[in-house]
Amino acid sequence: MNTFILKLIALTTMIVDHYGAIFHEDIMIYRVIGRLAFPIYCFLLVEGFFNTRDFKSYAKRLFIFGLISEIFFDYAFYGRLYFGHQNIFFTLFIGLMAMYFLENKDGKYKISRNMVLFLAIILSTFLFVDYAFMGIIYILAFYYYREYPSKNKFLRLGIIMLIVNLAFTSLVQQFSLLALPILYFYNGKLGPKNKPLQLSFYIAYPLHLLLFYLIKISF
Repeated sequence: MNTFILKLIALTTMIVDHYGAIFHEDIMIYRVIGRLAFPIYCFLLVEGFFNTRDFKSYAKRLFIFGLISEIFFDYAFYGRLYFGHQNIFFTLFIGLMAMYFLENKDGKYKISRNMVLFLAIILSTFLFVDYAFMGIIYILAFYYYREYPSKNKFLRLGIIMLIVNLAFTSLVQQFSLLALPILYFYNGKLGPKNKPLQLSFYIAYPLHLLLFYLIKISF
């Protein structure tokens, strides 16, 4: 199970989830399938953070695609510009920046780890990003347990996700735990990789939202 396959699974299940949310709110199976996407994206974000050769480009790419995608996100889900819910790129961006300041490799930032966590949670909550502070908890759980032995790591991640899901969201989110067995078989390899392929995974996000919006207004 390499990075490329994980990206395909995350992208596919996310599109299924969005299709269900936009066109078939009453059919729960779409949302169940879609619960796999976010934990996989959190895992990939953490792996990307530790393996990227150019952190600034990585962060910039997430932020720019967040801006590009927002209008498509708003119109696909709400039919208008809506500032009460921001797309997942912003969640991932905040999580990425939180990891950056938590690492603080050169010690050049005079900010405590507790303050980083507090600011990340506050930002994600008050900017109304997708998954809000729960998304940040997911990301940082994958970050903190990255170096643990696999069985120990995934057991701890499962417990955290279970508790967070029960405390802060609906029962359907518990199906997100099904992403953990998939991630368990990650082999640390990239799989096919080039710039166009890399960008295609980013472009697919605003593109599928645009397509869903056009279908929505056509019928």
